[in-house]
Amino acid sequence: MASLERVKVLVLGDSGVGKSSLVHLLCQNQVLGNPSWTVGCSVDVRVHDYREGTPEEKTYYIELWDVGGSVGSASSVKSTRAVFYNSVNGIILVHDLTNKKSSQNLYGWSLEALNKDSSPTGIIVSNGDYDREQFAENSVPLLLIGTKFDQIPENKRNDVLARTAFLSEDFNAEEINLDCTSPRYLAAGSSNAVKLSRFFDKVTEKRYFTRDPCQMQSFNDRRRFHFKNLHSD
Repeated sequence: MASLERVKVLVLGDSGVGKSSLVHLLCQNQVLGNPSWTVGCSVDVRVHDYREGTPEEKTYYIELWDVGGSVGSASSVKSTRAVFYNSVNGIILVHDLTNKKSSQNLYGWSLEALNKDSSPTGIIVSNGDYDREQFAENSVPLLLIGTKFDQIPENKRNDVLARTAFLSEDFNAEEINLDCTSPRYLAAGSSNAVKLSRFFDKVTEKRYFTRDPCQMQSFNDRRRFHFKNLHSD
């Protein structure tokens, strides 16, 4: 298994949205009992069968890079964080369904990671005033994951999902909503599991089956990076 080729996926979102818990669930298929403070960036690995069940099936490592900090960080922190954004094959944008601000901040996270110099004009999530052309030429596959679905009262769920539905349109990405403390949300054969597998197929194709001179070499070990700012996730 050590010789498997690797694919790099960023996991981005505000502090406290549950990125560490999500990554642990995706990579270990277990609930993370006591999430700790993430410093800088932590990397975990998931095994993925590309195009499973077809003659083209092949196994890859998916590296999930959980990047710390906040989207409003000082420029010095953003500059340090930029090292994690090199040669990205895919991005998972994570927001807390109970925290509207974390949904709004996904625009800033995505623009930062994709090395855009300017922010979208007039981002007011409440009325959808957003220029979708900002991401029209983006070739990096994106996936939206909303966490803490279990914390939304049943009588409010339709309203919350209606509020966040336009995000998938803006980012041209599929959306998964789940509870990171319950593996059943990603159970084999479920619609969420199918969406996740489809996304990992896309990022694998981005890494190995498209011409892109900027792609970096595969990593041969698990790595953990650190810089000064801390975030709780």
